[in-house]
Amino acid sequence: MSRTLFLSPPSFDGFDGGAGSRYQARREVTSYWYPTWLAQPAALVPGSRLLDCPPHNIGVAGCLKIARDYEHVVIHTSTPSLRNDCRVAEAIKQQRPETRIGFVGAHAAVLPAETLQASPAIDWVGRKEFDHTCREVAEDRPLDQIAGLSYRRDGQVVHNRERELMTNLDELPSVIDVYRRDLEIERYFIGYLLHPYLSLYTGRGCPAQCTFCLWPQTIAGRKYRVRSAQVVADEMACARQTFPQVREFFFDDDTFTANLTRAREVAKRLGPLGLTWSCNSRANLDEETIRFFKDCGLRLFLVGYESGNEQILKNIKKGVTLDAMRRFTAACHRAGVVIHGTFVLGLPIETRETIEETIRFAQDLDLFSLQVSLAAPYPGTELYEQARANGWFAKRDSAQIVHDDGFQDAALEYPGLSKDEIFAAVEVFYRRYYLRPKPILRIIGTMLEDKTVFVRRIREGFEFFRAMAQRREDLAAAHTRETADTSCSRPD
Repeated sequence: MSRTLFLSPPSFDGFDGGAGSRYQARREVTSYWYPTWLAQPAALVPGSRLLDCPPHNIGVAGCLKIARDYEHVVIHTSTPSLRNDCRVAEAIKQQRPETRIGFVGAHAAVLPAETLQASPAIDWVGRKEFDHTCREVAEDRPLDQIAGLSYRRDGQVVHNRERELMTNLDELPSVIDVYRRDLEIERYFIGYLLHPYLSLYTGRGCPAQCTFCLWPQTIAGRKYRVRSAQVVADEMACARQTFPQVREFFFDDDTFTANLTRAREVAKRLGPLGLTWSCNSRANLDEETIRFFKDCGLRLFLVGYESGNEQILKNIKKGVTLDAMRRFTAACHRAGVVIHGTFVLGLPIETRETIEETIRFAQDLDLFSLQVSLAAPYPGTELYEQARANGWFAKRDSAQIVHDDGFQDAALEYPGLSKDEIFAAVEVFYRRYYLRPKPILRIIGTMLEDKTVFVRRIREGFEFFRAMAQRREDLAAAHTRETADTSCSRPD
């Protein structure tokens, strides 16, 4: 078994995009998700180490010092971070040429040949669900015998047969021991979750058909495959004992509530443990189910509302209507369940009027907190193919979703609505939502209840307004770059 390092490389300042983050861009406030997609294969490989550089403030020099001791390095990459990750891989090869380097993640799964061609430092790429692929490579099996692998042979890219998606997730070892061994959990922050928090998957895949969602279309699949309720409960009991300081456990399944019968079974087993937990959910649960989850320890739902326009919801195949969202939200308010809502600007086909509808819809819902993102058409998604077919990409290089410093510009634009208007609308959305009496009073209330929350909210407020100012500077810089590019491309 080769000594193997599972690596989330140093990246842009404030960027959380290579280790499983859903919204791969620089954050408004300090936010780091757990690198669970790397922790799982690390749990399969004895003697391995998981190194998550961004939250641990490990720069390139520190990363290289650690990587020097490993024969094999597996890097989790993403579309925005690929160029950066290639530079790290090349530096690892330069200091120790015999190190074998593999790339995994959604981008590698969809574009294996292109990923291999991105750098000569990359020896192999793991496609789709890569847990056992990584294990078999670490076992030093011949590359041509490993399913789900792409690699070079005699200068040509070779794609081995696909690896079947796992059907029994209970066979996977828990990631809790990897977290304990390799991570400082206090370094992981999510603004709407209690700190410190712990994030786990109880299942993979999602049956929803959302056109923009990355993971179901690239790695995890459309079928929701789950761990049994008792296995989840046992893992949570172990997690509570291992990390007594954790205040909240988050189930990061794409849609934890996709299989309600099983979700209720899990919740029933969590109740006696006395845990505070939260999860991703669609806005389509009835009030009785919501109250049942609440009684079993649920504190918060993370819900993708996406848009306040019915036609856009149909265009992205959301499968939930505005009325259903309103009923769900009202039921959560009555039951005392907190909601963090996510919205996306720039989905097809956005207009100035639909942006206004979405802002007003969010205000009417009056969620505890929300996140506003720019539509990111990642390769492998239906949204990406639609954008290519309809000419919605605002730039020639459709793969460059972020700039080399982590700045995310609007990738799409539509007739009558420029990418700059979509980009600017994000700040307008935030200001019009949060700078109202009710959200301000809610935030102040949480600050007065807990001294640590008070300090945290002050920090987050400073980070947020600094991020908004930085966005304006970045947009101006982007305009300057584009003007220069246009000038250079004009014929004399």
